Amino acid sequence: MAWRVSPSLGQELDKSFSLESGTMSDTSHDSGSRKIYNALVALVTVIAAGAIGTLATIPNIPGWYAELVKPSFNPPNWIFGPVWSALYLMMAVAFWRILSGDPTQQGRQRAIMLFVAQMAFNAGWSVAFFGMHNPALALGVIAILETLIVLTIMNFLKIDRLAGALLIPYALWVAFATALNIAIVQLNA
Repeated sequence: MAWRVSPSLGQELDKSFSLESGTMSDTSHDSGSRKIYNALVALVTVIAAGAIGTLATIPNIPGWYAELVKPSFNPPNWIFGPVWSALYLMMAVAFWRILSGDPTQQGRQRAIMLFVAQMAFNAGWSVAFFGMHNPALALGVIAILETLIVLTIMNFLKIDRLAGALLIPYALWVAFATALNIAIVQLNA
């Protein structure tokens, strides 16, 4: 005989109660270890993309980037560090929430793949724009990036509303970065 108070409680009971032996098992250690592992995966994924972007960006700011003609709405350079730090933190938390969810949940694998793909394009934009000094190529990369971010948000929202909501500021910032990228391409043609 099986009864459930709620789907999530039922899943937890299924994980901790063995029908064969009729005994309860302590899954709190496994759950805690899994959450730590998922947090590390989320942090490493986001930090890796951020590190690649930083390595491509920092050496090129004083020379090449400083010489570009930029639009009037270009923010001061000091604003990018704090904004990206906050966005990367929100991305890591969002990804951790998805990784820590029910592994059998429909759409979870797709959401994870989309997140990883958009992180690769996140790093790729910095490499194209700053590392290769190619704003036109970067414009193509950022168009794909923004599309992947929106798809990631849509998929995250189906699984975890907070995880999806945490990525909305990121999508808005990348939309702003896209406008900057377009203007820089036009002003430096």
